[in-house]
Amino acid sequence: MSENTSMEEAISKFVESLEEEQKNDRLLESNNTKETYINEDTEEYYEDIILEEKCPIGDNLDKVEKIKNFVKKIVALVTDSEVSEVTYDEESGKINIYGRDLGIAIGKNGKNMEAIEYIFNLYIKRKDLSEKAITIDIKDYKKKKYETIKNMALKMAGKVVKEQKKIILKPMPSHERKIIHDVLSENKEVETRSKNKEPYRRIIIYPLKEK
Repeated sequence: MSENTSMEEAISKFVESLEEEQKNDRLLESNNTKETYINEDTEEYYEDIILEEKCPIGDNLDKVEKIKNFVKKIVALVTDSEVSEVTYDEESGKINIYGRDLGIAIGKNGKNMEAIEYIFNLYIKRKDLSEKAITIDIKDYKKKKYETIKNMALKMAGKVVKEQKKIILKPMPSHERKIIHDVLSENKEVETRSKNKEPYRRIIIYPLKEK
């Protein structure tokens, strides 16, 4: 990525490329020798002849390698950092990426990582590499973030119980609010409610005695 190309530009260009493919190329009919598509912009049909020597997607091992390689490709697109390890748990649908200087791939509050995950899932859906969406974590960012939010929620809940006063938390994205709701759902002394609309939606923790 050149110095003049921002993270947002690189991601935007990649997303536009994949979405344009999905928009223009729709599979109408296929067999073992050819595929017929329609171009929605021109309403013209054309055929993409599949060469006999073209390799199929292959078994699960091949899919795993394709998935790992594409993750590396995306990270290389948006950062000059080198990925040293990619782990993929096919059962849980989780990918973990490790390497040096991957901060830009994570981005502020994980925003760049979310964009990478979005791009990646566009690709695997188009290529039929996975039947379900895959989540991506870089250097255990999500795992550490979960623990941070969990500990904060428990601390705030303890304060609410002690002081018997509600606490209003700062606005958070939906996946972070869900962590708090889930963590405190087993606490019989408090309850959580969400208030306001995005992007200002936040959680309020109430003592159960307060109505």
